Amino acid sequence: MIELKNLHVPAAEGPEGVTAAAAWALGIPRNEIKSLVILRRSIDARRKNAVIFVFSVAVEIDDEAKFLKKKRGRFTRYTPVKPYRFPYSFLSPETRPVVVGMGPAGLFAALCLAEAGAPPVIIERGQPVEQRVMDVERFWETGRLDTASNVQFGEGGAGTFSDGKLTSGISDLRTTYVLKRFMEFGAPESISYLAKPHIGTDRLRTMLISMRQHLTDLGCDIRFGARLTDIEIENGCVKALVIDGEDGTYTFPAEHIVLAPGNSARDTFEMLEIRGVKLSPKNFSVGVRIEHLQSAIDGANYGEAATLGTLPASDYKLAVHPEDGHSVYTFCVCPGGQVVAAASEEGHLVTNGMSYYARDGENCNGGLLVSVSPEDFGHGALDGIAFQRRLEEAAFKHGGGDFRAPAQLVGDFLAKTPSTGPGSVLPTYKPGVTFCNLWDVLPDFVCRALAEAIPEMDRKIRGFAHPDAVLTAVETRSSCPVRIERTEGQSVSVKGLYPAGEGAGYAGGIMSAAVDGIRAAEALCAHL
Repeated sequence: MIELKNLHVPAAEGPEGVTAAAAWALGIPRNEIKSLVILRRSIDARRKNAVIFVFSVAVEIDDEAKFLKKKRGRFTRYTPVKPYRFPYSFLSPETRPVVVGMGPAGLFAALCLAEAGAPPVIIERGQPVEQRVMDVERFWETGRLDTASNVQFGEGGAGTFSDGKLTSGISDLRTTYVLKRFMEFGAPESISYLAKPHIGTDRLRTMLISMRQHLTDLGCDIRFGARLTDIEIENGCVKALVIDGEDGTYTFPAEHIVLAPGNSARDTFEMLEIRGVKLSPKNFSVGVRIEHLQSAIDGANYGEAATLGTLPASDYKLAVHPEDGHSVYTFCVCPGGQVVAAASEEGHLVTNGMSYYARDGENCNGGLLVSVSPEDFGHGALDGIAFQRRLEEAAFKHGGGDFRAPAQLVGDFLAKTPSTGPGSVLPTYKPGVTFCNLWDVLPDFVCRALAEAIPEMDRKIRGFAHPDAVLTAVETRSSCPVRIERTEGQSVSVKGLYPAGEGAGYAGGIMSAAVDGIRAAEALCAHL
């Protein structure tokens, strides 16, 4: 096949125009292209009067060798990237490995171990995704929280109720492996070539069921409703786990454990500190979700092309760096999505964002976050968690004490005036919002940073500071405030313990967590 890069297709033609663009670039009739594979697709909207799709493709034509010789180096053959292969395979060990947590890190660690011949026991405090969806939807409708089965805990981890973004800042061959496996389990093929791939919460749920069936077929012992409560350590090595299961508490012998608990497993971090596992505080971020009309964001990004109907719902990525050192940035933007209740503890209110694959909701929402460090909350390993809890308790109180979230319009926030109701942007958060003054809810330095950043961001995305845009508090779980220190994949203080993923402090998002889970499985197999 012949590789073509930087093919431009006008927005008015839509993605379907790529074949004609490839034929034009090659200088051949369109019907001479036998097949075309999209390698990458992005959108260039820098010029609002000339928005274009940008493609890299591989095309098949007759007698490619003759064609390439004739064109004298103008084109090259497509050389696929060598795929990642898990480097271990062996007979099942005497003591089965254990994977704690079924988020992306835990799932991919379990997948690699099982396919290498060591199917693990998998414990997950939450419920299978089918039950979990019902538990979460009941919470959103009624405010009745299940502290073990919610947006944070359960099959798939917190990413199950998100936009399903697969973008990542890491450069790692394992990322293509993760994409390939996701497609095998039902993710859309577009994730293999979109510049900003996403699965959507609806497709993630069905994909998880297929992945679970595959793990079960390989011999994995999956235990839902099973919470890790203690680790027995002898001579610096893991010896057993204490598990609180649906039939009571029991001890399970274990010598090799992938610990992928997610960033909300606060009781797990507390237990690890008691057991002498080395933990460190780390920087994280807190803030709000901001909601705009999706049509306004599309108009700001695409100009008149937004009305063509060929472009996807648009997002944004913004950052401001105030002089006080507390950076403000947007995170996990959910085009056509909704703000969701993401609490996992009674009396603590947390927000997040979610989109379905179609991204066809009326609003666009994104995290608007302020960076915080141990200088803000303390240098103890668990001080960041205590800081999160204080903010979540304040949000719960000001929302009314029933999981309604405190909210304020941007115009009122900038004027430090309490809001009394919505404007043109209707908040999507369920069970509902209580309009108030967020300056009474959030720390002063957080509010000052947000107030400085919002007008600056409006200069990059016109309308970002629209007076009717809605701020909903509080978002505290964008990343883990704790790191479980490790070396060569193992805990620095306990042999046989392999911390992995976002909850261990080594990932941020579905893709990087999945990759870190694979690394944990590699480290475990190397020690086996």
